[in-house]
Amino acid sequence: MRRFIDDQLQQWQDSTRRKPLILRGARQVGKTWSLKEFGKNRFESVALADLERNPSLRKLFDGDLNAARICADLEVLLRQKITPGKTLLFFDEIQACPRSITALRYFYEEMPELHVVAAGSLLEFALKDASFPVGRIQFLNLYPLCFAEYLEAIGNAPAATAVLGNPAVISPAVHELLRDELKRYLFVGGMPAAVNAYKENGSLQDAFEVQGEIVESYRMDFAKYTPRVDRYCLDAVFTSLAQRVGQQIKYSRLGEGYGNPTLKKAFETLCLAQVVRRITSVNPSGLPLGVSASVKVFKALMLDLGLMRYLSGMPDDIEYARGDLLAIFRGAMAEQFVGQEMLVSQQGSLYYWDRQIKSSSAEVDYLAVIRGIIHPVEVKSGAAGSLRSLHLFLASYPECGTALVFSDQPYSDLPEQRITFLPLYSAFAATKPSEKRMTEDHVGKEKVGGNDSLT
Repeated sequence: MRRFIDDQLQQWQDSTRRKPLILRGARQVGKTWSLKEFGKNRFESVALADLERNPSLRKLFDGDLNAARICADLEVLLRQKITPGKTLLFFDEIQACPRSITALRYFYEEMPELHVVAAGSLLEFALKDASFPVGRIQFLNLYPLCFAEYLEAIGNAPAATAVLGNPAVISPAVHELLRDELKRYLFVGGMPAAVNAYKENGSLQDAFEVQGEIVESYRMDFAKYTPRVDRYCLDAVFTSLAQRVGQQIKYSRLGEGYGNPTLKKAFETLCLAQVVRRITSVNPSGLPLGVSASVKVFKALMLDLGLMRYLSGMPDDIEYARGDLLAIFRGAMAEQFVGQEMLVSQQGSLYYWDRQIKSSSAEVDYLAVIRGIIHPVEVKSGAAGSLRSLHLFLASYPECGTALVFSDQPYSDLPEQRITFLPLYSAFAATKPSEKRMTEDHVGKEKVGGNDSLT
């Protein structure tokens, strides 16, 4: 599977300001595979040190953290030469050895010519036991396959090109094909194993079985979070959130029999594990949006559409039979889809607007920053006249850009109302900033200490 992360990895490889790179993300989103493929395609060799599967390798970090000494020992244990400029040194499951995270500092300071990458899940739990090398690490985050990546993975590269292009020039026939493909993607989701299962036999049921296996593996992981939080509370909150995508979160509604502090801790733990994402309400008066993020008003996204489908318990036969994509699971699937696409296009910075006035229900689903301009984003069906919250937003914040409304219909533009209607499948392309950027170490460190999930 070709992933968009490949381009960012190449930028990192060629950068003159390169630092050791940690690729973060939830379990089973493809971190190890992506880094192995990157090493195979861009280097003469890959030195892979899996710190979870090979406990003996962790002993390398018990003594001094001299980079040359660690490399020399790795050459013996891995039985291969590590040559700067030719070898990619890859520490997999780096969270299994907190001292190895600290050691990245010394690779940056003592062997800057060596390309060093690491992958980890549950990394934030390991950081409490490690000295974090501030200023000496770069981060990227990997998410499930977005719609364009999924299309390419199942062998439909022309369709992937179409959804990344201009929706205004897509013909009615291609529009119908893309929305049919999108309907399947809403149920398959973007977890690589589920996509592979669907690709092999064209069976949604095969993908559903894999989704169940992934969810159960996550639940088994919950045992690792104790005594930090009750694993049964985690399970209750995990399931409840899948049924509440698009709704403002109230802790008291996430699980019966638990107090708000316990439910809050469970929610924040799921965010740290990146299986859930907090989407906070902000004031769109200026940039950066995160400065005004509310600690009390927020929604949540699941990691993946397919996992949301499994956990929500939605009746697949009834929901799949719906003609309007925005009607599936009361519109929550479409809102999850747009949010999931925007997490990739906006590179982890995703917020929404909720009017903070008593008795007001005005809300805009998401905000996108495109070329330095804030654009309100709605996931709606219906005429422009019914978009009351959106019109209120545009009147309240005239400095913001054109509103983007994603629906099940083809492209249309209402410049006099400052609204553009876009097909749902174009969510990634329509909300992508003008330039790619890589998350620097100081941003990662800042978010490690916060309540939001990490990018």
